[in-house]
Amino acid sequence: MKPVADLAPDFVRQQTEEAVIERPLSEIDRCPVCKGAGWLQSDVPLGHPMFGRLIKCSCQREIEARDNARSMRQISRLAGVGGKSIAAFEAETQEQARAKSIAEAYARDPRGWLVFSGNCGTGKTHLAAGIANDYMERSGRTVIFAVVPDLLDHLRATFDPARGISYDERFTQIRDSYLLVLDDIGTENATPWAREKLYQIINHRYNQELPTIFTTNQPDVAIDERILSRMLDTTLSRRINLVGEDFRRRGDPTYVRGKRK
Repeated sequence: MKPVADLAPDFVRQQTEEAVIERPLSEIDRCPVCKGAGWLQSDVPLGHPMFGRLIKCSCQREIEARDNARSMRQISRLAGVGGKSIAAFEAETQEQARAKSIAEAYARDPRGWLVFSGNCGTGKTHLAAGIANDYMERSGRTVIFAVVPDLLDHLRATFDPARGISYDERFTQIRDSYLLVLDDIGTENATPWAREKLYQIINHRYNQELPTIFTTNQPDVAIDERILSRMLDTTLSRRINLVGEDFRRRGDPTYVRGKRK
């Protein structure tokens, strides 16, 4: 392979400008292979199928991979729970230990649905976010973490009949993500519009059997019956009830298992 920088000056300048758009100069300059051009030309004789064709240098592919990873993390909405991992989850009850074991297995091979239920502060969101973080780092696939009331607020904010494209793109992105975590389902403002949008997302994922995780501390009656029926379909979904004290209120002498003395 020959660096593009070794070609005729005019050609070098054109290709180099195309290759370095939005790339830090320091990253480009330090590549000894392409000499900063970002592209290589096959060193083959005239008439060869590869003659004159440009190939991305490995430095450019690495930069693109990092950019894609950053973009995927922005899409995932995991920034607020980026520090959550399954390994860091401290199980204090048998139920929590069992839930952690299930989460570890699911993060390695997410299939079907998981429903984490239980009182506030028992680790539901931690395990769900831990699965999302661990799986995205390992697989590079699209993962989205969404607190359900915030998700519906976001969809309402982006919905505008005059510019429906942004709404449609975001809705499709959420609906079709490989792994979707819906946190705090049952706490959303259950307007007809909100119920229908949430149902459309969940029903699509149910029909396609896309890996999905739910967390809830609400009684079943608080969740739309159509959604609840799909969440608890035992042919696809597994419900894990976490029992334990509210970790946020440890040390409070008036607190015992969700009740004040």
